[in-house]
Amino acid sequence: MSATPSSPSGDGSPGVPLVAVVGATAAGKTALSLDLAQRLGGEIVNTDAMQLYRGMDIGTAKVPLAERRGIPHHLIDVLDVSHPATVAEFQERARAVIGRLRAAGTVPVLVGGSALYTRALLDRFEFPGTETAVRARWEQELERVGTRALHARLAELDPVSAERIEPDNGRRIVRALEVIEITGKPFSARLPVQEYADPRTLQIGVDIDRETLDARIAQRVEEMFEAGFVAEVAGLLEHGLLESRTAAMAIGYREVAAHLAGDLTLAEAKLKTAVKTRQFARRQDAWFRKDARVVWVRFDDPEQVEKAVAAAHRLEA
Repeated sequence: MSATPSSPSGDGSPGVPLVAVVGATAAGKTALSLDLAQRLGGEIVNTDAMQLYRGMDIGTAKVPLAERRGIPHHLIDVLDVSHPATVAEFQERARAVIGRLRAAGTVPVLVGGSALYTRALLDRFEFPGTETAVRARWEQELERVGTRALHARLAELDPVSAERIEPDNGRRIVRALEVIEITGKPFSARLPVQEYADPRTLQIGVDIDRETLDARIAQRVEEMFEAGFVAEVAGLLEHGLLESRTAAMAIGYREVAAHLAGDLTLAEAKLKTAVKTRQFARRQDAWFRKDARVVWVRFDDPEQVEKAVAAAHRLEA
């Protein structure tokens, strides 16, 4: 698949906005996105990297079909867990979907937990190509020295990227080093700037206080395990979950896999899942708080939907 991005606006009607619901995990993005899609006559476009994968349902809080209110959802369950998804591949797929929807006069409502995936669709963001030999060499180096040592190497070459990439995210570390070698420039220089590719773009952020969010995350983790999360992970392990460069990075799945391997107790797996989810939520919130273009609405505001709809209608004017 080519990594050359297409226009996010497609050939759509001039009045059709592009709406993205953003914010921390467990803040209430999903409910708001469904409300907006209903009110705007829109359809949902997933921007969560892990919801792309078939079978990763409970741990990603994927909306069951029966709870989608009859609203079409795009880019959910499109990959096997063994497939190494990339932001460039996702951008191409998603921009094609968005173009088709807008051409038909349908409002795309983007929602998901992957901030970089969202920005790759909204902002001017082009990807350098990949060189197989370079990528393979860095992957071999990753296996030889481990993620922490390779992250330290990235920090020497590109401190900005190293600060943004988690030390245990081997896939992104390798990609950053590959881009640096290919282009001779920092990987951070390739990250999206805050400039919408289409001015008819709106980001609605769900604002929630930390105490409430932490309580929601704790409840979500408990409900995940009660709903059969351990069995879900066990099934995915048989289909190559741990061999995937992308799916294996999902929070909760690694912890449960460690439990099934006998390295963690069930209680420890739950605790680590909750802690990492809270940390992830804080990074998400920090990412979007830096974007002055986001229109924030309180998670418990009774006028939340009306305010979001009004903001979208202003783009149509």
